[in-house]
Amino acid sequence: MADLEKEKETKQAVSWLSPQLSSYFIAGGVAGAASRTVVSPLERLKIIQQVQPPSSDRQYKGVWSSLVRMWREEGFKGYMRGNGINCMRIIPYSAVQFTTYEQLKKWFTGYGARQLDTPTRLCAGALAGVTSVCTTYPLDLVRSRLSIVTASIPMQAAPTSSSSASAMQPPLASGYHTASASAAARTAASSIFSPQDLTVWGMTLRVMREEGGFWALYRGLIPTAMGVAPYVGINFAAYEVLRGIITPPGKSGVHRKLLCGALAGSISQTLTYPFDVLRRKMQVTGMGALGYKYNGAMDALQIILRTEGIRGLYRGLWPNLLKVAPSIATSFFTYELVKEMLGAS
Repeated sequence: MADLEKEKETKQAVSWLSPQLSSYFIAGGVAGAASRTVVSPLERLKIIQQVQPPSSDRQYKGVWSSLVRMWREEGFKGYMRGNGINCMRIIPYSAVQFTTYEQLKKWFTGYGARQLDTPTRLCAGALAGVTSVCTTYPLDLVRSRLSIVTASIPMQAAPTSSSSASAMQPPLASGYHTASASAAARTAASSIFSPQDLTVWGMTLRVMREEGGFWALYRGLIPTAMGVAPYVGINFAAYEVLRGIITPPGKSGVHRKLLCGALAGSISQTLTYPFDVLRRKMQVTGMGALGYKYNGAMDALQIILRTEGIRGLYRGLWPNLLKVAPSIATSFFTYELVKEMLGAS
């Protein structure tokens, strides 16, 4: 009897490591890395525009002009700033998301016994999104910090007895990455972030040391999960519905597949974008140089609405949409391609 139970447990463990499940995981990871690398400059620009102070003459305004400025001040490295940790986060994030979604679809339909409808797709996508974000959230927070700390966006200067000192708002990282920064700005910036802080491990330790220990790495998780659940649910559901319309049998060219992903990503991102803004605000609330100090997601929402209005919840939407369309298109196309190459259905 004990042998039979042990054999049953072994079979269950092996089923979790099946070639098909491994194919989902590998394909999801490759898709995530490819999709984020393609749009790394726009991803960084979106984060900067979301968190920069609204009343500054050094704001990153406009997509093209901001990308040119980023290139002029930081070069190609500026475009890829934070992409390494982004890939570290997105590979397991995307792998877990796609794998969980595929498995939940099977469970919810009794492994093909019931029809897969839109509500089921929405539910499976939402749960897959929450699962993936909870497993990789600290990496996302650190990546956000690294993306903005090297951008020459202004800080909120602390009040001092000197009027000139109080008026000065040096670039956040001009001491390291902006050639045109003044000596005073370099000194001010270097006193805030050391070179050691500008690494994944260094920024992680800084957050834990100065902002409340391990749980500081999960600041903003709740609004993130609230935003990710509907976003991923709508994303997967919209993609599968659009795929049935745009890629009917005999018409499944590459451009049609890419269009499905681009439209699905644009729809889901537009509907859930305010949650993304709240997530970024909460992630940088411990960075006093930016002037943000919120006591929770609702407090952040009230302050944004009071000081910036509804528009404050959609800051950075345009570059984000320019990013989302090719990103999601690349993600779904790469996932399907790699999954097919690995022989998974």
